[in-house]
Amino acid sequence: MFRKAERFCHSLKKVLQTLSGKWGDVVEDLECLHVKPMKGAMTNEVFMVSWPTKDNTFHHRKLLVRVYGEGVDLFFNRKDEIRTFEVLSRHGHGPRLLGRFAGGRIEEFIHARTLSAADLRDAEVSALVAAKLREFHGINIPGDRNVLLWDRMRNWLGQAKSLCTPEDSEEFGLDNIEAEINLLQHELQNENHQQEIGFCHNDLQYGNIMIDEETSAITIIDYEYASYNPVAYDIANHFCEMAANYHSDTPHILDYTLYPEEEERRRFIHNYLSSSGVEPNEEDIKQLLENSEKYTLANHLFWGLWGIISGYVNKIEFDYAEYSRQRFKQYWLQKPHLLSTFSSQMYVSNTK
Repeated sequence: MFRKAERFCHSLKKVLQTLSGKWGDVVEDLECLHVKPMKGAMTNEVFMVSWPTKDNTFHHRKLLVRVYGEGVDLFFNRKDEIRTFEVLSRHGHGPRLLGRFAGGRIEEFIHARTLSAADLRDAEVSALVAAKLREFHGINIPGDRNVLLWDRMRNWLGQAKSLCTPEDSEEFGLDNIEAEINLLQHELQNENHQQEIGFCHNDLQYGNIMIDEETSAITIIDYEYASYNPVAYDIANHFCEMAANYHSDTPHILDYTLYPEEEERRRFIHNYLSSSGVEPNEEDIKQLLENSEKYTLANHLFWGLWGIISGYVNKIEFDYAEYSRQRFKQYWLQKPHLLSTFSSQMYVSNTK
């Protein structure tokens, strides 16, 4: 462990020395570094690093150091994530990638404030987020444009089964989850529902959204789970995240009384659709509202499986198992209300 940490620090210092040399105005003595941990990351450790400039010791050059969490590469392809990061950066989305080192990367420090859980309920901020999300979904990322959601969940299910004890596997009902994934895919990809596919963030919790308080510009950050998916799924994920407060004394506890009511969801979707410059009709709003509600079910399974795996591979202090229990509980509570009984019964009978 000591040798690993030593190699990590050596690799990081080499990148920082290279950057300080490029900038020219930064003191190259790494003993002058100021390191401040940033709160809120659930899989990575994030630090603000700054050091004084040569001409003005009161002025500091700042950057962000992201240390990858252990085991998280099970969830996504790190090379794909870096490629996405670079493409988005070139198109003016998110911070610039400044350097990479063994176990992490260095990013441009954005002079903006990370949103809080309460900010998501502010009507003005929410409208800005909706418009930015619409813009994000329209980004053209090279590569596979197929929906990743269902295959990713099946892959995670296999990972969860391989890691779980028999007791955990039974508690979470993992032997039944593949049938649920198949049912959701059948129901939500129904050919009678035209669904827009876009480049989705897939993890739009408040900690991944920043706002410049002078210009009100919104920046969406952290693209580890980003992929092409139905935009309704991304909106559903955002709504589900309103039940979370990762800066509380119990960050793993989800309060579904905070899930937005229909009026609030409708307002977000109206702002999302109208941000293109065309006033949406009622049918379009209603359809996206309905689709996003159904996709909350996929969202609960997605993050429920994520929590099970994370509990085995991630050492960050967070009660992943309890988080998963809440996600699966919410899935079973909401399924009867969101999926038609007739459709579910027909699907089950046709697969026997």
